[in-house]
Amino acid sequence: MTPNDGSTDGGSDREDAATDPADPRVGTGLLDVEMGPSSALAHLYRGELHRMKLWRERLDRTTNWAVLLMAAILTWAFSNETNPHYVILIGNAAVGLFLTIEARRYRAYDIWRSRVRSLQQNVWAPGLDPTRPLGDEQWRQKLAADYAEPTLKITMEEAVAHRLRRVYLPLFSILNGAWLLRVTAFTDAAFPASARVGVLPGVVVTGLVAALMLGAAAVSLRPRTWHASDELREKDLRRDRPDSP
Repeated sequence: MTPNDGSTDGGSDREDAATDPADPRVGTGLLDVEMGPSSALAHLYRGELHRMKLWRERLDRTTNWAVLLMAAILTWAFSNETNPHYVILIGNAAVGLFLTIEARRYRAYDIWRSRVRSLQQNVWAPGLDPTRPLGDEQWRQKLAADYAEPTLKITMEEAVAHRLRRVYLPLFSILNGAWLLRVTAFTDAAFPASARVGVLPGVVVTGLVAALMLGAAAVSLRPRTWHASDELREKDLRRDRPDSP
């Protein structure tokens, strides 16, 4: 008789584990009620907060670079009367590039922000106050689908409009206001002739600058299709209305 030391059965078990599909019970009970928010869900929430914080810092970094660039351009443009004014207009193009980069980053940031808000509304708020209804009865399915296949929830156009409203429209206003001051108060030529750039007459240059500013204002103030980031602002507006609950 050959002694049965379990080695044959152990090898068979290992082969079966290597060929069989994943255990369908993996994850069962992971987020059950009895586990509470102090278990895996708390780690999930903390991880999403960390990701959101990192992307928020990336947004701030882009804005900081845009402000530093503006400061350098305006300092140079006003440091000497002979310095060309069109450098400020080139600054518009550079700030516009930062706007595009920041809008792309904002779309990624919104992925983590939306997950954090879903957990806050549907886990932590009802957990702190059991009488509070769920913000969304389908939040588990939606969050699971987002983890299975992450998707961008805001269009590029809406992201550009949002960052214009919050940050870049005031920056463009400062930049072009400084340009207008530069071509009127710091030159001997009459305006708009003083705005001339090469073969382009001053009237044409001024018209282009005005058209770009009006276009930026129209994009930033257009009707919104995405309101998630304005939750606090919208609640304040409703509270200020006489007929608000």
